[in-house]
Amino acid sequence: MPLPKGWEPLERSTIGAVPDRYGVYELGDGSGTVIAVGHGPLRDELKEALAYGDGKRVRWVTTQNRDEAERLAEEHRDRLAGR
Repeated sequence: MPLPKGWEPLERSTIGAVPDRYGVYELGDGSGTVIAVGHGPLRDELKEALAYGDGKRVRWVTTQNRDEAERLAEEHRDRLAGR
């Protein structure tokens, strides 16, 4: 199951609105296909993704802590690997 939040463009204004909390994010290409799943402090992670041109779109979900983010990210990676 993909993250419940809809896609948003991976750009500076979007990153500025991202909560400064731990979470899981999916990066997508221009057509909305998930190309990467990551976790960590969301704003920092997405700034880096933008700088490296890692995707065109992003969606995320916040978590309570790093452990929860790691567990959820692993679940989403497993889902993508099983396609």
